[in-house]
Amino acid sequence: MDAENVSLAGRARIHAALGDPARLAIVDALTLGDASPGEIARALDMPTNLVAHHVKVLTDAGLVTKGRSEGDRRRTYLRLRPAALVALTPPPLAGVDRVVFVCTHNSARSPLAAALWKRRTHGAAASAGTKPAARVHPRAVAVARRHDLDLDPTGTAHVDDVVRADDLVVAVCDNAHEDLTGPARPHLHWSVPDPARIDTDEAFEATYAELADRVDRLAPTVAPGGTR
Repeated sequence: MDAENVSLAGRARIHAALGDPARLAIVDALTLGDASPGEIARALDMPTNLVAHHVKVLTDAGLVTKGRSEGDRRRTYLRLRPAALVALTPPPLAGVDRVVFVCTHNSARSPLAAALWKRRTHGAAASAGTKPAARVHPRAVAVARRHDLDLDPTGTAHVDDVVRADDLVVAVCDNAHEDLTGPARPHLHWSVPDPARIDTDEAFEATYAELADRVDRLAPTVAPGGTR
């Protein structure tokens, strides 16, 4: 089993351990401080033998550790391992030097996503289209201006002229995701509806909000440099 699958198996064990309400209550109780099994039993009104069972499951999953009291050596204290909870997040995408957002016309979704990425991460980003328009859609320019995004109204380009082999390519529309089957095949797909189909300020604002949310979710998982 490779390292990625081992990590996946470990995360699955943690999720399984937290899937029981009683064990989740124990984790909640240990979030802010340590406690003995007896103190947990009293706080949660739970039989001590049941606490012992749940603590074993949590310990086996790597969520809880036990330690002897420095005072009464007969007493054991339980301590939460916060790093185990952090491990529940997906592993980072390593080796990302630049993110390229691609849609059909490169006139709304992809340039907005690239501008959002640059503002959110201060990292390198670009946008492109499979059938680029002559210019960025005026409503996309307007929504960018309302949100203080740096967006070039003439900055459209074809995917073949932009994407490099080491880019993280994100298709922000279904057509681009389905059309790109060659070297520029997307690594990620965001199924964001085309606001130009409705062509209202509200539609472009909704697109901006969805892209901003997705950028915020992706940004913490991207680690620069190295090999992806």
